[in-house]
Amino acid sequence: MIILPVETNATGILFKKIWGYPYVGRCKMELVEKYINSLMDESTPDRPVWNIEKIRAGKKSSWDYIDGSMILALLEFYKVRGDKKFFDFCENYVDYRIEEDGTINGYDIKAWNLDNINAGKNLLTLYTLTEKEKYRLAADKIYEQIKGQPRTKEGNFWHKAIYPDQVWLDGLYMVMPFYAGYANLFLSKEEKEKAYADIYRQFFNVEKIMKDPKTGLYYHCYDSSKEMYWCDMKTGLCENFWLRALGWFGMAMLDTIDLLEDKESEDHKHLQKMFTEFIGAVVKVQTDSGMWYQLPAFPGREKNYLETSGSSIFSYCILKGIRLGLIPAGYEENGKRAFIDICSRYLTEKDGRMGLGGICLVAGLGGKTRRDGSYDYYMSEPIVEDDAKGTAPFVLAYLEMSRLGEA
Repeated sequence: MIILPVETNATGILFKKIWGYPYVGRCKMELVEKYINSLMDESTPDRPVWNIEKIRAGKKSSWDYIDGSMILALLEFYKVRGDKKFFDFCENYVDYRIEEDGTINGYDIKAWNLDNINAGKNLLTLYTLTEKEKYRLAADKIYEQIKGQPRTKEGNFWHKAIYPDQVWLDGLYMVMPFYAGYANLFLSKEEKEKAYADIYRQFFNVEKIMKDPKTGLYYHCYDSSKEMYWCDMKTGLCENFWLRALGWFGMAMLDTIDLLEDKESEDHKHLQKMFTEFIGAVVKVQTDSGMWYQLPAFPGREKNYLETSGSSIFSYCILKGIRLGLIPAGYEENGKRAFIDICSRYLTEKDGRMGLGGICLVAGLGGKTRRDGSYDYYMSEPIVEDDAKGTAPFVLAYLEMSRLGEA
């Protein structure tokens, strides 16, 4: 394996102008785009190279949040760049699973799985771009899940039917931007106001219950029943702050803030304040090189490592947050430094094929494997290349980096 070399050609100069650095570690803009294109070129709708969980299991891809995350990023690439290749790829990918009557192949509402809502965001985008009725019909089916999703006593959605009474930070990213986007497109004024109130209430419950007052970070999971073996029996909280869950939560706030249309309401202003304070807490645990640790509260501890997916998410959150005027421009250095550190450490080439490493494959609590949320548990999960939980936010962060040059 070789690390991509530094070059001082026109591309390197472009990086210097856009990103304010004399060089971009061991990474160049054209090589990042080469990598993004290679992900599409090597993928088909049933066998995408970015769904490492399915590849390892020897299964074809299906309707899931992993593919949904990647298609979302590629659609964003189309919206920013206007390259029809990206739109055609995404539409073909989604059409592979959507029937004309809106039936979603591989989707099971009875699983009450918030992860399965994430790919619905792409239905809203495609409907907006094409006005094809099948995308609306499919989005309606996803919204039916929101209407029936079981809730904790505080009013928050269960993460899944198999995780009753549990709130995971991940879940807010999976559902809230879709919830807000669907309300904007398809609900009446009265229904929309109720949806907005529900969205705000669920975010504010998480702030009240899951935020650590000392660090400003948020715990990965909460059990409202206070019965799970992994939780504190008094608070219901798990033991640790996990980087990608923190990232999902940051994206949940940021993308939902962007979509909610009541910009001057007190609730909207409070959610903005939550996001601003959250980013302030996050940059305090950023490393000097730019990335964040898998468990950010334990920098430098044995087995802890600089993790790509969460670091990419925070690069995106910071740079988009600045672009939207939600956080001070002084944080720009933090966002840029994170992306450059990822490129320098983990964007590689082996035998002519590019890859992005340093990605935690998966992490959660409970289940058959008795995931206990301990430090050792988080260190035990596989570290992989090219999984969409890392590549998708990497693409989004790259687009925000590119936008700096257009400003």
